[in-house]
Amino acid sequence: MSFLAIDWVIVVLYFLTIFGIAWWSMKQKQRSTSDYFLAGRHIGWFVIGASIFASNIGAEHIVGLAGTAAKTGVVMGHYELHAWLVLVLGWVFVPFYMRSRVFTMPEFLELRFSPKARTFLSLITLLSYVVTKVCVNVYAGAVVFQTLLGIDFWTGALFILIFTGIYTILGGMRAVVYTETLQTIVLIIGSVTVTIAGLIKLGGWQNFHALAGSGHFNLFLPANHPEFPWPGMILAPPIVGLWYWCTDQYIVQRALAAKNETQARRGSIFAAVLKLLPFYIFILPGVMAFALAKTGQIDLASADQAFPTLVMTLIPTGLRGLVAGGLLAALMSSLAAVFNSSSTLFTIDFYKKLKPGTSEKKLVLVGRIATAVVAVSGVIWIPLMKSISSELYHYLQSVQSYIAPPIAAVFLLGIFIKRINSRGAMAALVSGFVIGMARLTAELFKNSLSGFMHWFASVNYLYFCVMLFAFSIAVLVVVSLLTERPSYEKIQGLTYGTTVAADKAASRASWKWVDVVFSLVVVAAVAFTLIYFTG
Repeated sequence: MSFLAIDWVIVVLYFLTIFGIAWWSMKQKQRSTSDYFLAGRHIGWFVIGASIFASNIGAEHIVGLAGTAAKTGVVMGHYELHAWLVLVLGWVFVPFYMRSRVFTMPEFLELRFSPKARTFLSLITLLSYVVTKVCVNVYAGAVVFQTLLGIDFWTGALFILIFTGIYTILGGMRAVVYTETLQTIVLIIGSVTVTIAGLIKLGGWQNFHALAGSGHFNLFLPANHPEFPWPGMILAPPIVGLWYWCTDQYIVQRALAAKNETQARRGSIFAAVLKLLPFYIFILPGVMAFALAKTGQIDLASADQAFPTLVMTLIPTGLRGLVAGGLLAALMSSLAAVFNSSSTLFTIDFYKKLKPGTSEKKLVLVGRIATAVVAVSGVIWIPLMKSISSELYHYLQSVQSYIAPPIAAVFLLGIFIKRINSRGAMAALVSGFVIGMARLTAELFKNSLSGFMHWFASVNYLYFCVMLFAFSIAVLVVVSLLTERPSYEKIQGLTYGTTVAADKAASRASWKWVDVVFSLVVVAAVAFTLIYFTG
């Protein structure tokens, strides 16, 4: 089955709409870094929540999640049941971020610890975007283009980079968040359509469960499972999730663009509600692809082609163009988000610090140039990433497990324990990053290693993540206690122990009971999913 004229018309109209929004955004005020990187700090909760969700759900999630589910089952759903961590962003971290009025997460670390911590985190973050976000998004998008549209892999990759790069560079943060809001709607409609079509094809939920087998519906695999042992799946994903949802520029920048603390928190809660969907509309379709392939109803060339294959096999003409638009929406929204975040980090944390007298207009230009550099770097990494894991989402989570632990430890303890100082933070960040990169390098060459180095390169990445997190906390605490305490006056308002009563009262006044109710609904929904898909 291939695309017909009506499908192509829908896809082209979708691209024109996206570019139209970007063009409108470009025509808005873009004279300052606040306008370009944070949309003037005037974004409301609905757009914030939709933008956070769209930034998170890239094509690598749809392609990678469905691919891993087709091979292994729903186990990777642990990473998608992080709606509760999005709540942590809104309730725990947002008050400190909004109070500090920072542009970037490294900038917050400078206020809490030191300029060195800011510079180092900026470097780590930019590197992580190249090896975990840009290359993965481009690769996943090229797979979508190849499977759905019959376009050569590298031609598709080049088109993705050029089109997404153009509208991100032209429109800045305002273009990113408003296109992401539209893309969220298209993405959800398209993915729900595929899920329903799959259930109908399989004859309903009971037949689906019977055909796939109970093993594909279990979130908790045996403790000796070589890839996804249940103790590791319980402990490691929250560590990565804490870094990703609460401290990563890629996500948090949307909250920083809010009008005020109320809008930032409520946007996070709305994003948490939306985050309940991926398990059901991305992971379960992967299991459906497995069941359909098992019964000979579809031909699945590789695991990563599960979702695109379902689109081409199950979705009728016309709707196929809409669903393809949803896939492309996921691709472009996530890629645009990382482009915008990367340019913000480079411009604010490096260029502006090196040349503090630079005009706002030139800083915007520097940010646009930085976007192009990051895009090219991500494409160069694509051939190497296939050496680490054959499944896209597995690759993404394994590499993030080597980067996240020290950053998560520094932010978490940094706001809860006022005694943590800059020397402890730097020791944890540097040592944790060195060990994580050593593991990433060793994994590329593990077949030629032996002894301890072979163990180091091959120990399950989930357990490695937990060990690195514990190590980072130990270094952070020990070094801090052995050196001088920080000036509590300088970090006023940046930790719970140094927040004045007036700020606490203002934060309490910024939320209503409706925010609490929706937060509890999210927690209950996550608990239900964990219980239902056990055993």
